[in-house]
Amino acid sequence: MKGARVTALAPRAASRGEPDDGAAGSQTLRAQLLLREAVVGGTLKAGERVTELALVERLGMSRTPIRSALTRLLDEGLLEALPGGGYVVRDFSEADIRDAIELRGTLEGLAARLAAERGCGTAALAGLRDCVARIDELLAAPSLSEAAFAAYGEHNARFHALLAEACGSALVQRQLERACTLPFASPNAFVMLRTTGTAARDRLLVAHEQHRAVVEALARGEGARAEALMREHARNAHANLGEALASQQALQRLPGAGLIRRGAR
Repeated sequence: MKGARVTALAPRAASRGEPDDGAAGSQTLRAQLLLREAVVGGTLKAGERVTELALVERLGMSRTPIRSALTRLLDEGLLEALPGGGYVVRDFSEADIRDAIELRGTLEGLAARLAAERGCGTAALAGLRDCVARIDELLAAPSLSEAAFAAYGEHNARFHALLAEACGSALVQRQLERACTLPFASPNAFVMLRTTGTAARDRLLVAHEQHRAVVEALARGEGARAEALMREHARNAHANLGEALASQQALQRLPGAGLIRRGAR
């Protein structure tokens, strides 16, 4: 998720005076990232009530950016509004997570089809092929270190972002970005469940061959094939989810695991 980098942003006191529009937008984004990290990281737990006043003190920010950030997390589905005011941190059933994965796959499939049918530009194809080549280098080793897995996550995220851009539709790209903000729907949500060893590498090899096939489908203008491949690619996450839920050790490595409502469909 985007919130994965938020730990580098420490809270600080709100600036004095009235900020301009740019400063206000920056403060809102910062508040949004900090709140998302608190939810996904488990600092704010599922079922916990969240209020503006408590966050003003906690984050050292004014109420305006916090109010905007709360609204954005409500739109993302991480919070629910309470009838009497304030918000509560949502939890997610297994069915919720599977639906989120399916939604992301449907949108990525659409993005791939549009990119193929409308003509994937030379720069876009070059960027996607660069991602494939860099991942090839990582997977050439017989087993992977944690550093290699982290690098895979970076290149994988870039691949999916470039694909979204290549579709040529700001609307599709925006909806796809929104779908990926859910804790378990992003392309990297389950990458770090297995962080070392041959078995972990083998699982990534399967996913990476799908990357390669998608790029070639885009280059040949094969929209239906590109769409089908991306939808199937997203569904790899269903198997990963099942394994995570079956293993407490694996579940502990899953960002946002505390938001999962166990035993619920």
